[in-house]
Amino acid sequence: MSTVLTDFADGVAVITINRPEARNAVDLETTKAIAAAIDAFEARPDLLVAILTGAGGTFCSGMDLKAFTRGEKPALPGRGFAGITERLPTKPLIAAVEGWAIAGGCELALAADLVVAARDATFGLPEVKRGLIAVGGGLVRVAKALPYHLAMQLVLTGDPLPATTAHSYGLVNVLSEPGGALEEARALATRIAANAPFAVRASKRIVASSVRYTDEEVFAEQREVWAAVTASADAQEGARAFAEKRAPLWRDQ
Repeated sequence: MSTVLTDFADGVAVITINRPEARNAVDLETTKAIAAAIDAFEARPDLLVAILTGAGGTFCSGMDLKAFTRGEKPALPGRGFAGITERLPTKPLIAAVEGWAIAGGCELALAADLVVAARDATFGLPEVKRGLIAVGGGLVRVAKALPYHLAMQLVLTGDPLPATTAHSYGLVNVLSEPGGALEEARALATRIAANAPFAVRASKRIVASSVRYTDEEVFAEQREVWAAVTASADAQEGARAFAEKRAPLWRDQ
C-alpha cells in the first residue's frame, strides 16, 4: 500500500501520510511520495487548496528514526524534510492534525498556511531530547507562529504543547472535536476555494513574504504583485459580480 494517499476533488487536494503502523513517521519513500503529490496539486488548475493529514489518528511523528539509523535522510535537495518544508506550494496548504504532530510532524504543521487540530492533539519539537535540532523549518518558523518565550520553551525543553494551548496563541486556527479535523479542514478549504484563485495565491505570497522581509522590501514586492492582480480578468469579474449581485465566475486569469 502506498505510504501517501491522495484524494483530488471539488477543488481540494487531500494528501494523507499513510504509515499508521509507524505513527506516520516519514522515511525517504514517503518524502518522495509527498513531493510528487504536491507537484500534482500545483500542476492542476482545478485544485485550489491542499490539506495535509495523517492516517490512523496521528498526524505525523516526524522523521523515521529507524530509517535514520540506517543512513536514510527523509529530505530532498531544494525541498527539505518530507519534500515540502523548504519549498512550499504557491497555493494554500492546510494541516489537519489528529493525535501527535511532533518533531518533523510539528514542522509540517508550521509550514502550513492554516492549521486545524483536534482538541486532544499535541504539538512538539522534542529534537533536543534526541541530540538533534529541528532543522526542517521548526527553529525558523516557531517564533513566528508563537510568542518568543513560548517558542523557546518548546524548543529548549522539548516538552509537548496541547492543541488547546496552541490555539489560544494562534498556532491553530480551528479546533475540532477528536476525529473531526479533516472535516473542519475541508470546510475551511471550501471557503478558500470559493475565492479568486489568482488573488488567493498572490495574497499568500505577500503574507508569507512579509514575515521574511523588511517593510520596505515587502511593500516593493506587494506593488509588483498588486499590479498583476489588478490587471487580471478575475479582478474585473469580481467587481462586475459585486455590482450585478451575483456569484463570480472565476477564470484564474
